[in-house]
Amino acid sequence: EVRLVESGGGLVQAGGSLKLSCAASGLPSDDYVIGWFRQAPGKEREGVSSISTLDGTTYYTDSVKGRFTISSDNAKNTVYLQMNSLKPEDTAVYYCGADHWAMVDRMIAEEYDHWGHGTQVTVSS
Repeated sequence: EVRLVESGGGLVQAGGSLKLSCAASGLPSDDYVIGWFRQAPGKEREGVSSISTLDGTTYYTDSVKGRFTISSDNAKNTVYLQMNSLKPEDTAVYYCGADHWAMVDRMIAEEYDHWGHGTQVTVSS
């Protein structure tokens, strides 16, 4: 059974930083795309950043480029999202998703088979 567990969310002031973790277990291979998505109240789930566990290829949506960094520790089966210079508009529940067939640069939530339960990130102004 595939299990994804997010952690690291919290409340931070604008300009601050948080580091999210997505611990994966039960993935049947080492060739997956792990994506971080976020969903604010009343909005659709949007792709933030993704990484290929096979070759480390990464993708960032425009609104987080230069502020967020995705990385993976394959030995720990964990993907991280370092978020710097946070803005109030970054406030959302952050989810990690995993899929063998997803493409790193095309973050479509419906294409991801496995999801964590999410972690809340709140950025105060």
